[in-house]
Amino acid sequence: MKPEKLHLTQEWDKTFPKSDRVNHEKVTFLNRYGITLAADLYKPKDAQERLAAIAVCGPFGAVKEQCSGLYAQTLAEKGFLTIAFDPSFTGESGGAPRYTASPDINTEDFQAAVDFLSVQGNVDSERIGILGICGWGGLALNTAAIDTRVKATVVSTMYDMSRIAAKGYFDESDSEEARHQSREAYSAARTAIYRSGEYGRAGGCLALPVPEDVPFFVKDYSEYYKGRAYHSRSLNSNEGWNSIGTLSFLNQSILQYANEIRSAVLILHGERAHSCYMGRDAYAQMLAGNPNPDNKELMIIPGAVHTDLYDNLEVIPFDKIQNFFQTYLK
Repeated sequence: MKPEKLHLTQEWDKTFPKSDRVNHEKVTFLNRYGITLAADLYKPKDAQERLAAIAVCGPFGAVKEQCSGLYAQTLAEKGFLTIAFDPSFTGESGGAPRYTASPDINTEDFQAAVDFLSVQGNVDSERIGILGICGWGGLALNTAAIDTRVKATVVSTMYDMSRIAAKGYFDESDSEEARHQSREAYSAARTAIYRSGEYGRAGGCLALPVPEDVPFFVKDYSEYYKGRAYHSRSLNSNEGWNSIGTLSFLNQSILQYANEIRSAVLILHGERAHSCYMGRDAYAQMLAGNPNPDNKELMIIPGAVHTDLYDNLEVIPFDKIQNFFQTYLK
């Protein structure tokens, strides 16, 4: 497989300040579908020994210049070699059509990041972890269930995107009829797209200021993506996903074997997050009949909402994350 030539931005264009305690560089790597992924690599300055390494991705529809990069840089400050990568079809990564997601390909993206880290001369290949944020939290669990090279997984403010696609928020559309209507809409859209030869976009977050009558979590997202963390390559900051780009989540459950994860897992969620039920349920599902329950943990953060765990440095428990990775990546 030959890597695609990507045009990577060299100037610092993150939504967070650059740390003077780490070195940063752009890197690329291939997944098994031949798609070239772009990543930011962060390494502690003056590090000489082989390091434990962590691959970071998320949220769903974000780019590495947003909170995954913040997580990666902060963990590099704490002594880990880290990468924050753009998933296939998004950001600076390759793949076409653009703005598409797939339970399989996106799980493979995490595995490809592990491939890359495993062969770096300054990485101890027996000490690799992953960290998924929001929709990439569920995909991180899916990766931990299939890839035994992953020794520790942190899931922050997670979504199970297959559950949302099939059942709606808070499982309010969990019926055959509701799913049938979604399938009909997607099917009609496919025909229209094929006829026109053009993909539409599904719409990103609401423009600011958002109407007063929208749910809090909708306002919460917009204030992050359209406000304090706007980025020109972020789907959520702009026109959103390809209009049929996420349809396969409707028919493919990603956490089928979460209760067979043997490696260590830490699930973090805010007490007031609209999505907290997904973190609690994923934790319960992971423990159900699991022969290795002792290295699994759920941490509920009092008073925190969903996006507090995106970029609120006073809320994100980085010391806890550091201690967890140090414990299980040794």
